[in-house]
Amino acid sequence: MATNTRYETILVEVTGNLGIITINRPEARNALNPAVVRELRTALEEIAEHGQVRAVVFTGAGEKAFVAGSDITALATYTAIDGLNAKMQRFFDFLEDYELPTIAAINGFALGGGNELAMACDIRIAAAGARFGLPETNLGIIPGAGGTQRLSRLVGRGRAVELILTGRIFDADEALRIGLVTEVVPAADLLDAARATAEQIMAKGPLAIRLAKLVIKNGAETDQRTGLLLERLAQSLLYTSNDKAEGLNAFLEKRPASFTGS
Repeated sequence: MATNTRYETILVEVTGNLGIITINRPEARNALNPAVVRELRTALEEIAEHGQVRAVVFTGAGEKAFVAGSDITALATYTAIDGLNAKMQRFFDFLEDYELPTIAAINGFALGGGNELAMACDIRIAAAGARFGLPETNLGIIPGAGGTQRLSRLVGRGRAVELILTGRIFDADEALRIGLVTEVVPAADLLDAARATAEQIMAKGPLAIRLAKLVIKNGAETDQRTGLLLERLAQSLLYTSNDKAEGLNAFLEKRPASFTGS
């Protein structure tokens, strides 16, 4: 797919049903600034409108960084109003709620906003040399784009408190051990691993994937009884779908399913 928008800070590639978005500021270690955030949102909206894409992978240009944080030059100008507007936090909310499954392929440093970007994705796969951290307290601020909330939900409150208060940087093996990432692979295999995971997901019923995301996220934010109600309602909807009929028929006929997302 040729995108309709020309981007200055990111690269967008769509091959078949897979979209790959690369933050393309290697000279700044792919640091996030308002322009990057605007272009990422535009790209995701354009991909969703495309209709054929079923998963999106994020990565960073070059070998040094996935995203090494927010652009310090931009950060230095922020005021209390910028903090209240929270444009990056709101974008990561949008990303977490995105209709398609998202995978962060983390090459190099994922610090500050880069770590928060990865945490807003559904799945995180790291290169062996990746490094993680939320070092904002070194600058006299806190992780303000979802870091204080998503990290504790992913790795537990106690570990999140330690990592945020110390601001220390840790390696991919520790990220795997504490549950921040699901897989660590050699750097040369990173995109292949992300594509393989995406292919596994894209082979499943698109409507089931979308509803599973909704139920898992919203169920985690409420009590179990309410979460189970969401699960029942989602399953009831899926029982009436074309995808469910196709999935069962394909299983019985011992052939690959051809889902339509309806």
